[in-house]
Amino acid sequence: MTTPSSLILALESSCDETAASVVRDGRVILSNVIATQHKLHVEYGGVVPEIASRAHIEKILPVIDQGLKQAGVTFEDLDAIAVGNRPGLIGSLLIAVSAAKSLAWSLGKPLIGVDHVQAHLYAADLVSDADVVLDDPAYPALGLVVSGGHTCLYHVTSALHMSKLGNTIDDAVGEAYDKAAVILDAGYPGGPKLDKLAQTGDPKAVDPLPISLLAKDSLDFSYSGLKTALLYRVRGNPTGKGKNVTFERSTSDLTPTEKANLAAAFQHAAIGAVRKKVIRALDQMAEQGKSPKRILVGGGVSANSELRKQMLALGQKRNIQVCLPPMSVCLDNAAMLAGLAHHRFVAGDFDDLDLPVIATSAM
Repeated sequence: MTTPSSLILALESSCDETAASVVRDGRVILSNVIATQHKLHVEYGGVVPEIASRAHIEKILPVIDQGLKQAGVTFEDLDAIAVGNRPGLIGSLLIAVSAAKSLAWSLGKPLIGVDHVQAHLYAADLVSDADVVLDDPAYPALGLVVSGGHTCLYHVTSALHMSKLGNTIDDAVGEAYDKAAVILDAGYPGGPKLDKLAQTGDPKAVDPLPISLLAKDSLDFSYSGLKTALLYRVRGNPTGKGKNVTFERSTSDLTPTEKANLAAAFQHAAIGAVRKKVIRALDQMAEQGKSPKRILVGGGVSANSELRKQMLALGQKRNIQVCLPPMSVCLDNAAMLAGLAHHRFVAGDFDDLDLPVIATSAM
């Protein structure tokens, strides 16, 4: 089935990446420009909202200009302007949303707000090669979003429709990675640094860290226990309370090999929990007569080497297609927003210029 053509420019500034992308027909990436802020936040060990917002202001116009030039198009060629308006840091979201509104108004183009979390699940259906023969995406699907703010499972019935099956009850897996990286002094950004460190270690060289599966039938996730277990394994038992808490030892007491092995043990437990929940979701959906045709994976943690390895192995074992996003669109980007916006464009579902920014996802 073919759908009407579109050329959509999308803007992204939900956290610490300023991005612009032009996508054709909802699938083909013509440009994917991302300005990161890692160097601005590294000394703080995390994203500082005020610094992030100011950096977005400086970067948004150059990123838009580069996105159009890379795609070889002009403003007049565009059919619509899309923007991530939720979830995220309010001050950061405002930058891209304000720019998108200005463009939509001045160019007389439709404005389409996109939920960032929903778009992560669409990233796996994007391609960069215009000559690739594209099959229509198959639904229903089991969706897995793994990021710094979300760890969720979804029953996905179309690009625009999904229902939540499970959620994290405390830390998201990406947040747990960031905190584990601090505990092990692995560097910033925590997720990629810890993944790289874990690849040099042996999870079997240390006692296993706990995997929390919650209730027997639960599809929810929990990572606070794993994070705490790693802290105590590295630094020993705490004494005192609040600001006066002290530990028996410090991270600096670990040898490089010990750090790598603990990182590997953490990764084994963190990704193992995801794998077990995906298996549980597949089984439950099959019991309900809703067996998915494929597994969609999205979010920043979808770039993790162990997650990609485990999901592909699971797909092969269960004889189900696993769709992982290209590495270029795993982290926050605008291409996934433009791709998803295509489906609302085709439906004529546009937003007004009073489109709000919202800190939480609707998904």
